[in-house]
Amino acid sequence: MITITVKKRNGNYLEFVSKGHAGYAEEGQDIVCAAVSVLIINTVNSLEAFTDDKFAAREDHGIVELILEGSVSDKTTLLLDSMIL
Repeated sequence: MITITVKKRNGNYLEFVSKGHAGYAEEGQDIVCAAVSVLIINTVNSLEAFTDDKFAAREDHGIVELILEGSVSDKTTLLLDSMIL
C-alpha cells in the first residue's frame, strides 16, 4: 500500500512523504505505482524549475520525502495543492 503523509502548519505546507508500493502488479509492472511516482516526481521537479523556494528532497526504494525550508510561495502551494488533488 502507498501511504502519503502531508504536514501543514497554519495552512502552510511543511513536508510530504510517500512510502510503499501499490501491490497492483509485480514490481516494474505496477501501473498504479508508476502513476503515483510520475505525479510526485513531476511535482518535485516543478518546484525546482518554477519556484525559488528552498527544499530538501530524498528518494530511496519506495520512499520520496520533501521538506520545505523557510517560507512557501503561492506557486509552491499551488503545485502541492495540485499534487494532492
